[in-house]
Amino acid sequence: MSSTQSHFVVLAEFRIKEGQVPAFLALAHNDANESLANEEGCLAFDVLTPEGSDNVVVLHEVYRDRDAFEHHMQMPHYAPFKEGSAPLLADEPSVRFFYTAIRPE
Repeated sequence: MSSTQSHFVVLAEFRIKEGQVPAFLALAHNDANESLANEEGCLAFDVLTPEGSDNVVVLHEVYRDRDAFEHHMQMPHYAPFKEGSAPLLADEPSVRFFYTAIRPE
């Protein structure tokens, strides 16, 4: 990455209903695998579970730019994740957007 290029990063934290984590993880891993395989603008997609928390899953996604993320949400594999995960959630996810910080010259 050059010193003038910034990537678009998504951190999405989900609190999952009791007993539903395996189902959520299956959906999340499918979305991650399909994104990495089929979206040129998807540079990284990690499915994370925080230490000490059994019902929280965090998605860490890195895209070339905001347009690549917008494209991701239109892909055929996104809808099954979005729709399938909704009934598994204990509440609304926390989604934050970032740009990688450019190191000053």
